[in-house]
Amino acid sequence: MTVGFQKPGEIVDSACTIGRAKTETSIAKLLVLGFLAGAYIAFGSMVAIATGRGITAEGFGGLAKLIFAGTFPVGLMLVVIAGSELFTGNVGVITPSCLVGRSKWSGLLRNWVIVYLGNFIGSVFVAFFLGYLTNLFAGEPYLGAVTGIASGKVSLGFGPAFWRGVGCNWLVCLAVWLAVSANDVAGKVWGIWFPIMAFVAIGFEHSVANMFFVPLGIFYGANVTWGQFLFSNLLPVTLGNIVGGGLFVGTIYWWLYGRKSA
Repeated sequence: MTVGFQKPGEIVDSACTIGRAKTETSIAKLLVLGFLAGAYIAFGSMVAIATGRGITAEGFGGLAKLIFAGTFPVGLMLVVIAGSELFTGNVGVITPSCLVGRSKWSGLLRNWVIVYLGNFIGSVFVAFFLGYLTNLFAGEPYLGAVTGIASGKVSLGFGPAFWRGVGCNWLVCLAVWLAVSANDVAGKVWGIWFPIMAFVAIGFEHSVANMFFVPLGIFYGANVTWGQFLFSNLLPVTLGNIVGGGLFVGTIYWWLYGRKSA
């Protein structure tokens, strides 16, 4: 009888194999694949705004939040199933690959830097050309939503933004873990959906999603500067994402199941 999913130790082994391939990909391909992942996460963010922020009737706040969170995961589904390079997910799979000795730490750093840059370009591209120049969110309630999201994210404070980043990528990398575990597309979709829905509904912070949300708000006139975005939000959230995915998923599961493979 065929098992429809991999066991935890098998997931770690598969993740390490995936991580090694990512560190050996050319810079040009990493940049393009990073661009695609940034765009895909931006698409998920757009549909979340278009659906979840369109419910304004009093008493439906919880429903609006659920719809916002429930539609956002389409971004990671595109990343994982269609294929691209997402910084936050790579934190979880390349770290254990380095710990077991299949990948070099220099390869990890190279991947993270190039993919992060590609994610940023892709996210801002979609925010400006498909989110702003289209005037999709120029009217209410969307205009207030996109500017409010941007303003709220830069006003969190370094500590809260960092810890929200930790919680976010803990769940994001678990979603990647579950997707790796599944042997069919349906299993990957369900494995991705629940953890991603959870982190969005809770209110955690995802660095690549914020590369879309905050610039979109800036383009629509939010009282937010690029400096505030980069240093008050993106920096602490990115550091938190590294800890959340690299430590609480990649390193802990390596310690539990992967050390014998070193």
